[in-house]
Amino acid sequence: MATKKVEKSMMLIKSNFGPMKSFKLIPISQDCPFVECLFSPREKMMVCIGTICKDSYHMVAKLDDNGDEIPVKGKPRANGKKIKEERRLVETFSEHYIVTEEEIKEIINMFAVNPDAFDLDEFFDMEGMESELIKMDTPPIIEKV
Repeated sequence: MATKKVEKSMMLIKSNFGPMKSFKLIPISQDCPFVECLFSPREKMMVCIGTICKDSYHMVAKLDDNGDEIPVKGKPRANGKKIKEERRLVETFSEHYIVTEEEIKEIINMFAVNPDAFDLDEFFDMEGMESELIKMDTPPIIEKV
């Protein structure tokens, strides 16, 4: 059986996933098979968004002539939403979910030009996860007079 060599076509960078520190892979060449790969530190899972598109049905908000969402008359729908929705065929990128630490590291080593850019173990360590929340410096609403 013939094997094909996988080209290292992504760069590993530090990022955030919501309020938590994380990392992701971004493409650096046109030959890359992924749009991006995102790591969710809470779920310890990587989502790789592929370049291959597929058609799938999604529920989307129904819009009026002005492009505004149409509210539901009366009580909210069974799903709790207060807007009308309709089922539409939408072209979406394929998604691949990698759930084990070993496979995540294997994907990184396979596609990243810089797999040793930083220590990935810090993102898999549950201890101190709360200390890895991104601190948002917000100015006070009212300053002392």
